[in-house]
Amino acid sequence: MGKLNNQIHPFHLVDPSPWPLLGSLGALSATTGAVMWFHSYSGGGFLLINGLIIIVLVMTFWWRDIIRENSFEGNQTLKVEQGMRMGMLLFIVSEIMFFFAFFWAFFYSSINPDMVICGVWPPKAIEVFNPWEVPLLNTLILLSSGATVTVCHNALITGDRTLAINSLIATIVLAAAFTGFQLFEYIHASFNISDGIYGSCFYMATGFHGFHVFVGTCFLTVCLFRVYSYHFTRENHFGFEAAAWYWHFVDVVWLFLFVAVYWWGGN
Repeated sequence: MGKLNNQIHPFHLVDPSPWPLLGSLGALSATTGAVMWFHSYSGGGFLLINGLIIIVLVMTFWWRDIIRENSFEGNQTLKVEQGMRMGMLLFIVSEIMFFFAFFWAFFYSSINPDMVICGVWPPKAIEVFNPWEVPLLNTLILLSSGATVTVCHNALITGDRTLAINSLIATIVLAAAFTGFQLFEYIHASFNISDGIYGSCFYMATGFHGFHVFVGTCFLTVCLFRVYSYHFTRENHFGFEAAAWYWHFVDVVWLFLFVAVYWWGGN
């Protein structure tokens, strides 16, 4: 017999799901493995990779369920969408606080450098990056990707599916180019994360930003497949809007990183 739907409220009561528990176990495995790997403990690398695989699988199946619930089962009412918008905004606020900690550490160390590093910033032993080379190029790339994702959003609103697909592909290509140049910069860096306070602040801030770029690229890639599959309409495309909000947040954080860490903090 089919399930009777006597719901008299506009909210979506989700079905029991294994993904939150499995995602938590994957996150625990990944973080524990990363700490063990950083300290050269046996089995740390295996635990890290195992956790990352679990996280990727949970993301895949959990997003599949959400797409099915919203696009095919009609569970995305106006109230549900308002809740998701508020949830995404609060998530971005939490991410702002996350990066605020790194900027606080960087400014605290650079404005009042300790005598351990001879009271100068950047430390004398550190050969900093020229902000007008790869960092500036990456800034232009990321700002261009912010423009193309906005074009995609406007195309979805106006119903221009071809422009939406092409601009979203351009955004993903620009995101991949940014990540490639960031890796190029890391490979040719004269210092690493263990080289004092400068190395720690630099790699923690830019490294976590790079991780957010990777997550945003995955987010946009999922949206590209959804556009191809006609999941979005002119009125209902919050899945893409959430990705666009996240991507603009990534853009803004990079602007602060470029000005504070590469330009101001490198002089």
